[in-house]
Order: sequence, then structure tokens, then C-alpha cells
Amino acid sequence: MDERVVLETSLAGLPVRRGKVRDVYDLGDNLLLVATDRISAFDWVLPTGIPDKGRVLTQLSRVWFDRLGESHHLLSSDVDDMPLPKGADRRGLDGRTMLVRKTQVVPIECVVRGYISGSAWKEYRQSQSVCGLPLPAGLKESDPLERPIFTPATKEESGHDINISFEEMARLVGQNVAEELRRRSIGVYERGAEFARSKGILIADTKFEWGKAGNELILIDEVLTPDSSRFWPADQYQPGRGQPSFDKQFVRDWLEQSGWDKNSEPPALPDEVVQKTREKYVEAFERLSGQRFA
Repeated sequence: MDERVVLETSLAGLPVRRGKVRDVYDLGDNLLLVATDRISAFDWVLPTGIPDKGRVLTQLSRVWFDRLGESHHLLSSDVDDMPLPKGADRRGLDGRTMLVRKTQVVPIECVVRGYISGSAWKEYRQSQSVCGLPLPAGLKESDPLERPIFTPATKEESGHDINISFEEMARLVGQNVAEELRRRSIGVYERGAEFARSKGILIADTKFEWGKAGNELILIDEVLTPDSSRFWPADQYQPGRGQPSFDKQFVRDWLEQSGWDKNSEPPALPDEVVQKTREKYVEAFERLSGQRFA
């Protein structure tokens, strides 16, 4: 049965909010997060999914929540522990579903960068700074930074998140909250990047989401996955160019070469691109978790 049909049938009647790749079901005090196999690129959800992508993201997030020693929202990833509707297809939900605490979401993407790449590289070439932070002259694309930098962005319902300065963030959420999120986000990145490096993966940058549970700020959503981070194979790292990665690189590359105008409905992905993309997601999970993906 189609994945979308399984989810809609299993969780029929529950209030739902659909994101680009994740569905959120309201259980009252808690939420059910279901990571689908949908994939987005260039602000579009593509018509072709990546098999098992949702399971990789969920299970890798669970690994990090256990490892990082940070307060978080995950209550259980075992569907047998979840208050699912009677008759729900637990097998279809298994491995891609998290029961989590409900929080007041902080409306900021907490981005941490250890290397200069992507939008940061583009901004640096124009201004020698990123989100108002001056950087040394002479950096090359993909160069490591002397120390990780915190570059917040607004959370947008559609389209790209918008980079803002730390001062703008502080005006939005308050100085104390902003300073705590900067400190803790950099700390989580540093611990995660150090561990990933021991597994042959460089985490170039990542974004965290945080929420308030009472008076406590806790990690929410997904953590250090190929969807929220830029993962590079350490043995292929070479500054001065873009790097191969463990995410949807094959998808982006194919779309760029397909003739698609990025303004109309995107084309379906060929089987080879789907398979290669799935393999990269699975490889990232297996390297970082030390487990076989089942």
C-alpha cells in the first residue's frame, strides 16, 4: 500500500499538520511526529519519494538524542508505546514515528557552521561576513572555520528560511534566550561533530530547533540528520570546491541538469537517482549508529 495511504488510514481522525517531509499529529499533551519518505528540493516537494528516508531520519535522530546528553522532546520511538487509534497499521508507522513532548516552539532556526559552504560561502564572497559576523580574509569554499559560528535564521512556512543577525534574533526571542540557544547549539554541534569525525563524516553545518517545555529549553524535531545537516565524507574532503555529501546531492544535481525551470511542478525522479540517494542516507545512518539499517 502507498505510504501516504498507510499513514492517513492509520491515523485517521487525528488533527494533523503537514510539513514538506513530516506530518505532525496532535494527541493532546503530546505529539506524534511521522517522518515520511517525501523529499524536497529548491522549495518544492518532489513527486517521487526516497524509500526508507523517513525511517533513516527518525532512527538517526533517536541515536543522537541518546548520545548528546541534552534535554529533548523524545518520549518513545516504539510504536507499541504509542496511543495510536484502534486498528492503526503499526507496521507501516514503525521506525518512522516519534512520540514527543508538546512544546512552545522557538521561532528560530539555530544554525551552526563549522565550515564555510552553501549560503554562507555566497554571503562571504560578497561581504567577508556571515549573518553580520566578520570572517578572516582569504577563505576558500569548504574551508574549516577557526571555531564554529552561530548564524540564526527565521522559520518560514514556505520558501527559504531567512538569515538574520544575532541582534535581530535577540529582539525576537529575548537576550537571555538568544544567548542560551547560541551557547547550547554550538555545544551540541561540537559534540556531534567530534563523534561524527571519528566515524569518517565531517558535519559542515547543521540546524537545530528548540522548544520551551515549561521554563526549560529542549531540543525538538530532528537532530544531526542528512536533512538538517551537511554531511561530508572525510576521506574525500578537499577545500576550495564543493564537497560530495550524504544527503540529496544526487537529487539536486539531476534536477539542475533536467531542464526543470524551478517554477513549475517538478519532474519525477529516475530510479537510479532514487536508489543512489537512498544508499547515501542509509550509509550515513550505518556509519554514525554502528548498526545495520533494517
